[in-house]
Amino acid sequence: MDLKGRSFLTLKDFTPQEIIYLIDLAAEYKEKKKRGIPHDTLRGKNIALIFEKTSTRTRCSFEVAAHDLGMGTTYLDPTGSQIGKKESIADTARVLGRMYEGIEYRGFEQTIVEELAKYAGVPVWNGLTNEYHPTQMLADMLTIREHFGHLEGIKLTYMGDARYNMGNSLMIACSKLGLDFTACTNKEYFPDAALVAQCREYAEQSGAMITLTEETQAGTKGADVIYTDVWVSMGEPDEVWAERIEKLSPYKVTKAVMDNAGEKAVFLHCLPAFHDLKTKIGKEQGGKYNFTDLEVTDEVFESERSLVFDEAENRMHTIKAVIAATLGAV
Repeated sequence: MDLKGRSFLTLKDFTPQEIIYLIDLAAEYKEKKKRGIPHDTLRGKNIALIFEKTSTRTRCSFEVAAHDLGMGTTYLDPTGSQIGKKESIADTARVLGRMYEGIEYRGFEQTIVEELAKYAGVPVWNGLTNEYHPTQMLADMLTIREHFGHLEGIKLTYMGDARYNMGNSLMIACSKLGLDFTACTNKEYFPDAALVAQCREYAEQSGAMITLTEETQAGTKGADVIYTDVWVSMGEPDEVWAERIEKLSPYKVTKAVMDNAGEKAVFLHCLPAFHDLKTKIGKEQGGKYNFTDLEVTDEVFESERSLVFDEAENRMHTIKAVIAATLGAV
């Protein structure tokens, strides 16, 4: 499978076979790392990491993956470059493309990463935008396959705000790879209708089903995977907290939800999670709105059914696969 020179912006751009290839390659790299087998086939190469939104997992995943492949990295935080402020995105892309073999972008509108890819002349990788989170999808699919042994036929239910990057990307990944996808949430938080229609076309080819429901019992019954994310994303105003808590509280992942899904069901979350009040924001908002956990209870998060830390580790292995494949190291 030749992906050399390709940017990785959304899974809509990739065939099911290409996505599975990247998951397989990630599994191969994971095994090599566990066994201590060197795979620094990109020595002498360098990549730039642009983070307009900060992150623990995405930054560490890209830096460790690049290091394992023998590469150097330059991290540009929100104050570390003039992108979009004193220098246009197109100009930034053309400068960095002359210095680096690849560019990662994590930030806001999808149009930004698309414009970087248009002008850079080197592969550009989407570390997260408002609309899509494709590297997270590879990690999620690898984690599910490791646990269940397969992807086709798995039933995944996403609970919470399904309008943005996580709901969008999970629906795309599931519909392309043959997993049944359910968005279980208040109807105001359903994914965009046009994207739902597009994913239903993918699902016709893969045999998947897409369901949108407000009914928690029906939406989670028999699910293999219960997935959620934070209800308020980075950069959103404080005013949205009250509305989200009111509208989404019925869709919190609890032990009752997991029990309704069934004994085999597992829990996934892209992290960070408000499963307790041991964070500054959690403590502040918990005191203000009288909660001790938000999108998931601590009981579920810390249970044996929670695969969130396997999932977090797999970010690094799958990102390594994306870098290696698009830079022609395999």
